[in-house]
Amino acid sequence: MQRRRIVFVVFDGFQALDLVGPHEVFQHARTPAGAYDCQVLAAVAGPVRSSSGLPLQAGHGVADLDPHGIDTLVAVGGNGVDEAAKDGTVTGWIAAAGASARRVTSVCSGVFLLAAAGLVEGRRVTTHWSRAEQLARQHPGLRVDCDPIFLRDGRVWTSAGVTAGMDLALALVEDDLGRDVAHAVAQELVLFLRRPGSQSQFSVPLWSRQPSTDPIRAAVSAIHADPRARHGVAELAAHAGLSPRHLQRRFTAELGTPPAAYVERVRVEAARRALVEGDDPVEVIARRCGFGTAETLRRSFHRRVGVAPSEYRDRFRSIEEYA
Repeated sequence: MQRRRIVFVVFDGFQALDLVGPHEVFQHARTPAGAYDCQVLAAVAGPVRSSSGLPLQAGHGVADLDPHGIDTLVAVGGNGVDEAAKDGTVTGWIAAAGASARRVTSVCSGVFLLAAAGLVEGRRVTTHWSRAEQLARQHPGLRVDCDPIFLRDGRVWTSAGVTAGMDLALALVEDDLGRDVAHAVAQELVLFLRRPGSQSQFSVPLWSRQPSTDPIRAAVSAIHADPRARHGVAELAAHAGLSPRHLQRRFTAELGTPPAAYVERVRVEAARRALVEGDDPVEVIARRCGFGTAETLRRSFHRRVGVAPSEYRDRFRSIEEYA
């Protein structure tokens, strides 16, 4: 059995789920073909406190753990990352470990540690959306894209915040051991099997407020159940049991966006998934997702995403991008 050595780097004020989520994914990925040995490193071995106050016992410090022979280096994020990035002993160890590791990865703001160690210069990276501007300002040599939940540029993998670290870990397991193993891990942990890295940090559940009344919930449910159906104000009003004028007013008040804009965004999200997960032509996806024509999809897609559908597909087609 091949055993891959995974080292997580933590610090005072780390985000607990950035560590625990990926750690659990790796620990559940045990097959006759391979498994993972996970180690946790801090500046000094011993107790480390997370940003939520949850204590952790780091098994290793930089003075006692060999930085060579690591398969995958994982820098976690958290509120304490700015101070940790100033610690030369930690970033020096990360630089040495990252120089020989097969993969260099980060969860959330952990990319600041990789940047301080000089491991991601010139790379395309992501982080939690709230940290993207700071990352670009402090490290202008990086190409910061805060939209995807995770992405790959060569041997460097970076992810957005918190739960996105589990998506990243599932992608790494799939890269190592195959889709069947990743699927089994996802089933065991009751996870969505590998949300594609192309999925936006600003997807529908995040950019939209949730409806507060049953009539608007019914309208929203109808949109998500079948994005390609007719979802004009009259149709949505029928689902909600309201007059069209009343529906328009209450929908906008509860969700912060008019019905037509909401419908467009849901359809764009559906098109994003279809572009990454299948081979259908843009024209077919446009009809399936409710746009009618490829040109209508292209206009909406460019307005919402900033690139053409074909370019988006090329960029995010699989976890092998930028390999």
